[in-house]
This record gives sequence, structure tokens and C-alpha cells, in this order.
Amino acid sequence: MNKSMLVGTVLGAGLATAAGGFAGYKILSEPDYAQVVAVTPVTETIKTPREECEDKVVTRQEPVKDKHKIAGTVLGAVAGGVLGNVIGGGGKNTVAKIAGAAAGGYAGNKTQEHLQENDTYQTTERVCKTVYDESERTVAYNVDYKIGDVPGKVRLDHDPGDTIPVQDGQLVIARESRANESETQ
Repeated sequence: MNKSMLVGTVLGAGLATAAGGFAGYKILSEPDYAQVVAVTPVTETIKTPREECEDKVVTRQEPVKDKHKIAGTVLGAVAGGVLGNVIGGGGKNTVAKIAGAAAGGYAGNKTQEHLQENDTYQTTERVCKTVYDESERTVAYNVDYKIGDVPGKVRLDHDPGDTIPVQDGQLVIARESRANESETQ
């Protein structure tokens, strides 16, 4: 064997060994990415109030002008007295006149009461109430992952996709995320 062939063989063997060792190092070193196993959105319910109004027809009672129903009582008593006089034969039958006036006064009072209760008017009023619209909003994501065979959990403010970068055995998470990484099991 000549000297240049020997140097080439030794150098080639050395390079092959170094390349194989480097490849083995890369294979045995830690992974560059964590595999995402599951992503669960964390949501919150938002209730937004709004006013809902409609026009309704309502019935109101007219204000009572004669609370004691004096007009109905007096008119009823006069009419009852006249009727008692006619029924009692006129003239001297005072008991018939008094009984007729009392009955007429009572009937007139009750008639006016009934008329006042039914003295109503209708008006349109705007009736409003507060109702709540509900919507869901995603506020974070619970992520289950594996680095090699070691599982872990983390909460992120975004969906990370299928993988998360790893450096020195730790997840590499962007600064704007709110990560609460739990310990790997």
C-alpha cells in the first residue's frame, strides 16, 4: 500500500466515524419539537344586555269624580220615593214612600258604583325590559403534548397546531402567550 492510499483510507475512516457519531448524536439528542396530543379551547360565556321594547294597549280606569256616589244615591232615592208613593196608593202612605226612597237610594248607589267601575279608557304604553344575549368567547387553550414519551400540559393563548418547538427540554413559547406550563409527569 502506498502512503497516500494509507492516508486517504485513515482519513476516510476517520471522517466516516465522525459523521456516524454526529448522526448518532443527533438521533440520541433531545427532540426539536413536542408533539401536540390534544387541544381543548377554554371558553367563557359573555352576557350582553340590551333593552327590548314594545307598544302595548292597556286599559285604565277613569278617575272617579264622585267617590261617595251621592248623585246615584240621591237620584235613586227620589225615584224610589216616587215609585213607593205610586205603589203605596199615594197620599198618606208614608211607610211606602220611605221604603221606596231607601230601596231606590241603595239601587242608585250600586248602579253608580257599577258604572264607575266600568268607566275605563284604553291607551298605548311603551313597555321595556332588559334581555341578555349570550355568546361564547375562547380565552385560552389547554394543550396536552409529549416530548418523546414524556407527557405534559400547558395553557396557551393560541392554538399551537401539531407541534411546539423545544429547546433544552423546555417548550419554546412566544412572549405574547400566557403559558402556565405544568410539570411533566
